[in-house]
Amino acid sequence: MTVFEVVGLDPHFVDYQRAWDLQREVHSEVVSGVRDDTVLLLEHDGVYTAGKRTEDEERPQDGTPVIDVDRGGKITWHGPGQLVGYPIMKLPDPIDVVGYVRWLEQVLIESIAEFGLYTERVEGRSGVWAPVGNSHVKIAAIGIRVAERTTMHGFALNCNNSLKAYETIIACGIKDAETSTISELVQRNITPAMASDVIQKHLTSIGKVTK
Repeated sequence: MTVFEVVGLDPHFVDYQRAWDLQREVHSEVVSGVRDDTVLLLEHDGVYTAGKRTEDEERPQDGTPVIDVDRGGKITWHGPGQLVGYPIMKLPDPIDVVGYVRWLEQVLIESIAEFGLYTERVEGRSGVWAPVGNSHVKIAAIGIRVAERTTMHGFALNCNNSLKAYETIIACGIKDAETSTISELVQRNITPAMASDVIQKHLTSIGKVTK
């Protein structure tokens, strides 16, 4: 069984450090077997986080604080209007990290489709992308960590957030691609709470929400 904990959706944004501490606590409990697989769903206060592969040139050049974290990937932004999901679950043996990331991408692709937006993978680039003209715009970022066969960190899905924060970084280290939101592309307001309901359905058909 997967337990869903909706710990902070508008207007109750969750401080990133608090959420990171909660992830570690839940991760320890899942590893030890005292807790079922758990998915934390929330919105953060505005924050930049940098994965282990982030280069200096990709960081804000105006002195904006950045939290360095232990996930894969590069720098990204989290904040109001964006649904962040942290699946904390045991992976089967043999561990297939790439397969897990592809599964998470598929969950997002199928969830976003329910709002009338087609998205897909882009070869050589993680995350979920929407074709626009002759190019693609990024709708969801993925950055994970696996420790003791159990996942941490996860995805960030742009629902109705402002895109201004992306102007000061090279998001995910990709210089030649832009970022968008579900709301901007479908021309109606899609909130993180709306996306949360749909994603829970696609993550598993057996789950429980605790608020």
